[in-house]
Formats: sequence, structure tokens, C-alpha cells
Amino acid sequence: MDKKPYHHLPDGTFRNPEGSPVHTSKVNFSYRFFKKKTNEIDRNVPSDFIVDKQTVLEDLNKHKSEDYIVWIGHATYLIKLGKTTIITDPVFSKNAGPLIFGPKRFTKPALNLDELPKIDLFLLTHNHYDHQDMKTIKKFPYKNTKVLVPLNLGKYFTKNNYNDVNELDWYDCVVINENLKVTFLPAVHWSKRSLTDTNKTLWGNFLIEYKNKKILFACDTGYGNIYKELGEKFGPIDLTMINIGAYDFKPMFDKSIYHTTPEEALNVAKDLKSKKVLGMHWGTFVLSFEPIMEPPKRFKENAENYGFRKNEVFTFKIGEVSSLKKLLSYS
Repeated sequence: MDKKPYHHLPDGTFRNPEGSPVHTSKVNFSYRFFKKKTNEIDRNVPSDFIVDKQTVLEDLNKHKSEDYIVWIGHATYLIKLGKTTIITDPVFSKNAGPLIFGPKRFTKPALNLDELPKIDLFLLTHNHYDHQDMKTIKKFPYKNTKVLVPLNLGKYFTKNNYNDVNELDWYDCVVINENLKVTFLPAVHWSKRSLTDTNKTLWGNFLIEYKNKKILFACDTGYGNIYKELGEKFGPIDLTMINIGAYDFKPMFDKSIYHTTPEEALNVAKDLKSKKVLGMHWGTFVLSFEPIMEPPKRFKENAENYGFRKNEVFTFKIGEVSSLKKLLSYS
């Protein structure tokens, strides 16, 4: 019998790659304190942080014959590559939680669900409420899209009438067409949606290969030794899209080992031999204690400390549409 991979445990749950950080006994989470502290955070964003919706629609139309990326908010992006339009971790609800519970959005999605262009590929990295949004999954207008999900998450789609659902283990690969291939890779994270399902479903990053270009769309991830290994095996990466928010939980504990700080995100990108780095997972929900506009500031200010030039590390405005050619250029 084949030996099970390291991340598969005998009880059917999953664990992080070997050499990943682990929790210490110093973690002292208090929901009451967390709620009080997050309620004190200023949610006002700069006036130019959000692109007017009419401009977003006009920009999408202007770029419709090109390859592009647009930020809808949080970890939700549209990525158009040739004839394939991809959506990542789509969350269009007003809150990230069951029913009316969970953190509320302080910025709206750049588009409504019914304003999306036709989606050909749906990528879901893991099952946390700010990534797997069941209201969005149920109301999603393109149920015939191809869906790629981690192990044990397919049921959420099949029971909602999606007809092309594919569960992936780490290192599984799906060829979409002659120009596009997607590989599911390890991340340093975890999964949970209820009191009894911790780590019963997998999580991970998506490596998208398109016409000799490589885009890595990260699951929420902490820093871990796995990224040097992935860099050696799959790098260099042309564009790494990675979480830069939800890291500060002082004084309950020092920081999240499952969400990179802006500096750790740059370190991951460096390990992956990334050429460009796009910071995401901020500017939408208050999930931790750092000021809402701190992540991009630290991210850009520390670029050169990790071997990147300033124009190689960037963030989007919500609703910003950029051609892939422009993103990957060095002019």
C-alpha cells in the first residue's frame, strides 16, 4: 500500500507541510476582547481607494480583448487569461460568517454578482468564511463553470448544482486548455467552519501557468520552509498574489502563524523567486488589530529589504483593472 503523504493524518484530517510553524502555549484568544478591540478600529478609507463602479465596467470593456486582473475586494479577483476568465475565492456577502454573524465589510465589492463577466474557472483555496462564502456560491450566476477546490470541499458545490467540480490534493494538476494549467500547492494554514470540523478539509495555493508565465494565487498562508522548496521546484514565479493583512493580535498573542505579515509575505515571494508581488487580503474586513491601511504601507516600504525594487511590489485599488502585460512589464 502506498504511503500516505505527510499532510494526510490517520484520522482523515490534514496538517501543514513539514517544518511549518506551530502554535505555542502563549496563545490566549478571547472573543470578547477581540470584538471590543476590532470595534475600535477606524474603518474610513482614503477617497481614492475605491474605483467608481461605472469606471470599473468601462475599464473591463476596454480591456476585454486583453489579459487582465481586477480586484473585487479581499481575496476576490478576476483574472482573464486568453479565453478563460477566472474568479478567486469569491465573497460578495455583507459579512464573513454564518447568517448575519462575522465581520462586516467596510468596503463594497467592486461589482455585483450579476455584473460579472462570464466566469470559466472558479478557484477556492480553503473553507474559512472570508473565502468560502455560501451565499455567493448559491447565487453565483455561472454554475457551469469549472470549479477547483481542495479535498473534501466539493460537496458544497455539487449540492448547489455545479456540474464540473474537481477536488485537488497538493501537487495535483488540471489542464484547462492548451495554454492554461493549474497546479494545487501547499500553504501554511488550516481549515474550520464549525466546532467539529477542524482541518477536515484541505487548503492550498493555486499555481496558474499560462503561455510560459506563472501566477501564484496564495491561500491565506503563514511563512514556512515549504516556500523555498516550492521556489526550487516551480520558480521563478512571474506574479505572486499573497495575503498581507490579518496578522496583528497583540496582546492576546504575538501574531498569527497562519497569516503572513507584509514582511513575511515578501519573504515568501523571495523564496518563490517571484518577479512581481501583489498584496491582497486587506481593505475589506477587519480580521485583526492592525490599522486598515497599514498592510500596504509596510508591504511597499519593505520591498527593497527582500530584494525587490519598488515597482515590483504593489497593491490595487478596489475595482482597479490592470492588463497582465502592464503588470509584468518593467517599464
